Amino acid sequence: MAGIHSPTQNHLLAAMPTTTLERLRPHLTLTSLARGQVLYEAGERMSYFYFPTTGIISLLHALADGASAEIAVIGQEGVVAVSLLMGGDTASSRAMVQSPGFAYQLPVRVLKEEFQRGGATQELLLRYAQVLLTQAAQAAVCNRHHSVDQQLCRRLLLSLDRMLSNELMLTQELIASMLGVRREGITEAAGRLQSAGMIEYRRGRIRVLDRPALQSRCCECYGVVKRESDRLLARTGTY
Repeated sequence: MAGIHSPTQNHLLAAMPTTTLERLRPHLTLTSLARGQVLYEAGERMSYFYFPTTGIISLLHALADGASAEIAVIGQEGVVAVSLLMGGDTASSRAMVQSPGFAYQLPVRVLKEEFQRGGATQELLLRYAQVLLTQAAQAAVCNRHHSVDQQLCRRLLLSLDRMLSNELMLTQELIASMLGVRREGITEAAGRLQSAGMIEYRRGRIRVLDRPALQSRCCECYGVVKRESDRLLARTGTY
């Protein structure tokens, strides 16, 4: 397993100065991520940062009645628990694995010490935190003002940006939970996209057949997040 994985598969780690990465490397531990696995619940003390390499993780806000909605999605471009660098020590949302794969764990203390050194690493992590804030803000706007079809397109495109293939392992139940809508709404929306030849859906797998058409059906929210990510992270090669 160690021979086919590298920390630099995570774009944020790869963009860090060489000296920083060499200090972090002895503390990085490869871990597998299972679909549906909860890394943290809201309010829990967090012990590790997670740098995904092939897995995708959703940040969700859950309500007392069990309902939830996704506020951000994190893949190989980023890190889970960046909020710890802003001064907190507990999770503000649930972190759940959306797509199985792998990530590197890093003890909180180690990255906090590196962050406090300042310089290029601190700047990089702060820019990434801004990207997540943009995602969360745009998700709130999208869920309030746009159709289920548009929300589904946005969500599929966000996953595609973090995958090496055009096939996503997503059940309709999971998508409905992430978007905070009824499962029947997702079934109908996915059916319309499939009839239009944009996707193929079967047994918890969605294969995107026509990405340009999917983007044209999407609302402006995906473009807002993508442009902000490119602006803040493109010069580092993290996105």
